[in-house]
Amino acid sequence: MKRLFRYVLLLTVMAFAAETALAQRPQFREQHKVKRKETIFGISRMYGITIQELIAANPEMNTPGYELKKGDYINIPWPSQQPQSDEQAAPANPSTAEIAVPAKPKDDVDIRQRAIRVGIMLPLHKINGDGKRMLEYYRGILMACDSLRDNGISTDIRAWNVAEDSDIRTFLDDPKAAECDVIIGPLYSKMVKPLSDFATANDIRVFIPFSINTHETLVNRNILQVYQPQNEQYDAFVNHFMERFSDTHPVFIDCNDTTSQKGIFTFGLRRRLEAKGIDYKITNLNSSEAAFFKSFSPTKKNMVILNTGRSKELNAAMAKLNGLQLAHPELQISIFGYTDWMLYTRHQLENFYKFDTYIPATFHTDLASPRTSRIQTKYRWNFHADMMAALPRFAITGFDHAYFLLKGLHIYGKNFTGGSGMVGYKPIQTPLHFERIGNGGLQNRSVVFVHYMPERRTETITF
Repeated sequence: MKRLFRYVLLLTVMAFAAETALAQRPQFREQHKVKRKETIFGISRMYGITIQELIAANPEMNTPGYELKKGDYINIPWPSQQPQSDEQAAPANPSTAEIAVPAKPKDDVDIRQRAIRVGIMLPLHKINGDGKRMLEYYRGILMACDSLRDNGISTDIRAWNVAEDSDIRTFLDDPKAAECDVIIGPLYSKMVKPLSDFATANDIRVFIPFSINTHETLVNRNILQVYQPQNEQYDAFVNHFMERFSDTHPVFIDCNDTTSQKGIFTFGLRRRLEAKGIDYKITNLNSSEAAFFKSFSPTKKNMVILNTGRSKELNAAMAKLNGLQLAHPELQISIFGYTDWMLYTRHQLENFYKFDTYIPATFHTDLASPRTSRIQTKYRWNFHADMMAALPRFAITGFDHAYFLLKGLHIYGKNFTGGSGMVGYKPIQTPLHFERIGNGGLQNRSVVFVHYMPERRTETITF
């Protein structure tokens, strides 16, 4: 009996000791002193916790207008039992010293059955414009990974700060680089060749996101290049113009801009019109009102094409057209413009609507759309900053690129070619569809016409 009593007593003491130890465990793991430019998004990833867990431990973060300040101390909670996903481990402001993604050996598991290993080789710093733009683009990629995770697609992000004066080969020597399934980058032409060779040797896809015109796309099947050279863009614009506006009466207006490079487009369009036997007229901003009027058709829709992208000449042309419309309200006038004109939308919007304007581009940032508003709000919440006031928005570009690319790889694995309709993703800003260039890589062929309609609506026509 005494023996049983001693056993029960021992169990009671042990249970009490365990309960006491648990009660004495600190409520929070530690406190973090905020450094300059740190964000809630970055700190949560640093400690392997979710943003929601961090905010729950610091209720003041829910206060409207709350901002992290250098020198503040914030509570770091114990992580939940569920491990943090790989993409959450990626730093919000990466540098080569901050990469802390566990190495994962190459394996035979189909990419469609595991986390996609994504490398980012771009300038990710705040030293100059290139770095700031690419840092915002990278943040868009992280946001896409968060959204993909909610849809059951896992990613494993590792990032390198590859600045303009860097030798990319030093980053390619990192064993983690060879483990990637896809590398997004580079930004600079001199880095394409070594990265292309590395990708071939290691069977890695390379996604080149910005304006690099490289021979490697012609010979390396592993490359997906977003950028379209201007002459190829103009060819696409001409083709779609001919398909859509062949029943209009084209009127070319010489705006006397000696700096203009738009002659490449207008000459190509005129040549195609002549080949199809479509009549067109050429006039000049300095022409008399009577001579100007004679260039327009009284019975067909007149499609006006200027030979400039500059604001000064656009203002003069709009004034001339408004005067013509006032004197001859029976005329049907539409305008076909240039991507540059998107920069003038704030001042020209009423004219764009009035003259049923079409602007060709490879993107459309509709700042009034709910999806654009939501992603800008989420970016502000995650990074305590607004997106740069650029066209296109770089964070949204990063989101569109990453969502399209990574969802495609998840669905099709190594058979993903980025063709039209493969992914089923409706972009917020930047549509993509790729076509094979001979036996080489894949190049984006998607273009849009942004249509400003007289009923004061805007539509995006994607080709």
